[in-house]
Amino acid sequence: MRIRITNGRILDASCGRDEIGDLWIEDGRIVKAPSSEQAADKEIDATGCFVMPGLVDLHVHLRDPGLTYKETVETGCAAAAKGGYTTIFAMPNTKPVADAGEIIRYVEEKGKKAGIHVHQVGAITKGMQGKELADLKGLKEAGCIAFSEDGKSVMDSGVYREAMRQAKELDVAIFAHCEDINLVQGGVMNLDEKAADLGLPGISNAVEDIIVSRDIFLAKETGARLHLCHCSTEDSVRMLRLAKEEGLPVSGEACPHHFCLTSGDIPADDGNYKMNPPLRGSMDRKAIVEGLREGVLNAISTDHAPHSEEEKNCSMKKAAFGIVGLETVVPLTITKLLREEKFPALRIAELLSTGPARIAGILGKEGAGTLEEGARADVTVINPEAEIVVKADAFASKGRNTPFDGWKLFGEVKYTICNGNIVSGE
Repeated sequence: MRIRITNGRILDASCGRDEIGDLWIEDGRIVKAPSSEQAADKEIDATGCFVMPGLVDLHVHLRDPGLTYKETVETGCAAAAKGGYTTIFAMPNTKPVADAGEIIRYVEEKGKKAGIHVHQVGAITKGMQGKELADLKGLKEAGCIAFSEDGKSVMDSGVYREAMRQAKELDVAIFAHCEDINLVQGGVMNLDEKAADLGLPGISNAVEDIIVSRDIFLAKETGARLHLCHCSTEDSVRMLRLAKEEGLPVSGEACPHHFCLTSGDIPADDGNYKMNPPLRGSMDRKAIVEGLREGVLNAISTDHAPHSEEEKNCSMKKAAFGIVGLETVVPLTITKLLREEKFPALRIAELLSTGPARIAGILGKEGAGTLEEGARADVTVINPEAEIVVKADAFASKGRNTPFDGWKLFGEVKYTICNGNIVSGE
């Protein structure tokens, strides 16, 4: 199929390209404009729109296998495509845990049939019990390109150091969920005055910061590639900045809810505001925004975490942790970072596509994050001026658990193209 995207603002952070022009796609690849006038099978008028490499999300919970009442690979991929994503990374806390090759292959094959690229992240320990390492070499041989224990931290530092040592040998990144479980103590939101006002137990910044510091030191000792998931505190950003200045192989991501909201924005004891890590204070939110601006944080991820209505429509004390994000990330990012915080458009493309592709080691013609000639034709077209209203009941995801329902925002995904195929759009 030959597709011509015309008059769009082409944003390719892999080479610094920011210009108005046309983009040609043929046989699943980005191609040079034909020398003679050739008809396209499909023409997309992208006037006023951003045309960027397909979005990449390093942090998604697909809940499949075992928890498919919350989400399936198919519904998760549909939500991803609707949200502009052509590549997603699925976390391993499924049932059974993704600690064996057959689960890796099961999820990735279902992803192919759903039309986008799905990378199943492998668990670091067997059953995510934190005691005995999974067969990391076997997981890589099954296709794994990242390891994580997301949903929790490996609290045994000796076990974790060995995991990092092996990950270094295998050249596979570690995606770290930083949470000292012994400090959580039943907390459900940030430890601050708002928690006291609502009569809810709090989670201190130290819960995250202590494990961030430990993981950075272990990455320094082992040389492992360490990626810090869902950074939420001022000190996490500060420690990551210092580690990068030292030249350590570390990176970090932030989620839209952490640069859009603070604990002060929680209106009541509402389970849709319960997430892990929790919404933090105003100084933490500001640090996250500046970290994204400066390049300390080089990826925006969603931590898409669908749950049933019964699991979220209750007090925060009883509710499950997590919110959905695949279908709201673009308008939240356009509204908060591009329009309000005045981020350059090319920086937005870096954070949503090229940056996460680089972190995962998949940047390039056969991977993601670029629009260079010959590259796989994964493309997202976004109208940054379109006004939208978030409607949770219209999500493609099974999950409706979001605090953003009813928000009026700017930024709409017009087309998502994966492997040269239109997977979302007209």
